[in-house]
Amino acid sequence: MIPGISRRRCLISLAAGPTAWLAMPEAAHAGGQIEEPLMDSVRTALSSAIANHAPPEPDFPSTEARLHYLRWLGTMSDRLRRRKPDWEVRRDFLQTVWYESKRAGLDVSLVLGLIQVESAFRKFAVSSVGARGYMQVMPFWTRLIGDGDPGKLFHMQTNLRFGCVILRHYMDRERGDLYMALGRYNGSRGRAPYPNAVFAAQRNWLFDGRPAA
Repeated sequence: MIPGISRRRCLISLAAGPTAWLAMPEAAHAGGQIEEPLMDSVRTALSSAIANHAPPEPDFPSTEARLHYLRWLGTMSDRLRRRKPDWEVRRDFLQTVWYESKRAGLDVSLVLGLIQVESAFRKFAVSSVGARGYMQVMPFWTRLIGDGDPGKLFHMQTNLRFGCVILRHYMDRERGDLYMALGRYNGSRGRAPYPNAVFAAQRNWLFDGRPAA
């Protein structure tokens, strides 16, 4: 449960519409990933995915693809403006979310929905169980697949990369079952409230890609 706000209230607000969540008090979900043994091959693969520190610069195969991205960026920027008023901060955040989501093979709207539910887009959010940052990554992951420094989970790109790689790992473990993967991400595998909250939040970040009339 979120300190100061019930899960039921969170779900009601998400269901009320794409702007109702903006009025929610800032709190982080208390759930978190559960530490589990990793096979050496899995640990190596995850560590490799984390270790590449290339800057989050989107690469586009065509002018059309770049224009699609710019339309997406403009639309998402408008939706996020109240949470992140500074344009450069907002742009850097969205660009990194785009990059890390695509890099991990995840739907960008899903990742934004997860961030909304987990941290309300707060870089320095900390849950009651110690999960950190935008995607509420548990510190033990830095020991398992990083350099062991949990303080780096407050660095934007590091947090988003860990979160996306971990969610991709859980999706692979659950053979593509997103409902179960989201539950595992939150430490509530098999229970409906958390996946349903993320799916509801995801609707705020869908993008049809069509140019404005």
